[in-house]
Amino acid sequence: MREYEIKLGDLHRILFGDVPYHFYMEVILRISVVYLLLMVSMRLMGKRMSSQLSRNEMAAVASLAAAIGVPLMSPERGLLPAIVIAAVIITYQMVIARRAAVDRKFESITQDKFDIIVKDGVLNVKTMVATRISRARVFAQLRSQGISHLGLVSRLYFEAGGFFSFVNNPDPQPGLSVLPEWDTQFSDEVHAITDVMVCNYCGNRKAEHTNDENVRCENCNKDEWTGAVRLVEV
Repeated sequence: MREYEIKLGDLHRILFGDVPYHFYMEVILRISVVYLLLMVSMRLMGKRMSSQLSRNEMAAVASLAAAIGVPLMSPERGLLPAIVIAAVIITYQMVIARRAAVDRKFESITQDKFDIIVKDGVLNVKTMVATRISRARVFAQLRSQGISHLGLVSRLYFEAGGFFSFVNNPDPQPGLSVLPEWDTQFSDEVHAITDVMVCNYCGNRKAEHTNDENVRCENCNKDEWTGAVRLVEV
């Protein structure tokens, strides 16, 4: 379309475009075929496609969406190319899934690997930096699991699919509070401060024989310490 043909007041062009009217009847058929193609493709790629996706599964869905979107809006585009592209994507995804099921190294390459964000009540700061996960996000995730301090956590994993999984500590220890610092009223209701000193950033315990208040944490190199908390016994 040339520049002089574009007019802001041309409501007919804005609403209906430049396609003939009978194309709208054809759109109904195209939508039906594309919708069926999408449902069949998702079904063939497995139940994982309706849950949390890995990176290559997300790429497959995005590629499938891009392929099937073109025939809906362009009358000069046929449906067969979209069907061929969908078949290639399905085949590619099925080959990767089957190979990953029997080859752990291949699975690690294509699906990525999980990381330990919290280990035995202490933030794994190096891993957090590498995975670009903030301390605030970790604490928010723990709060969503009903956890109020790090001593209750044995492991917090950051899975390859981009979600977290959590393992309780069978032997809870005093730890750093994950509640917001400004919510002192609620913290006082559920926590009791202990004599154990922990890093105010990562929750690492301070050496018992160290009385120097300016000593730096061996885990994160911070020099702020606070009393670890435990749950108040009801």
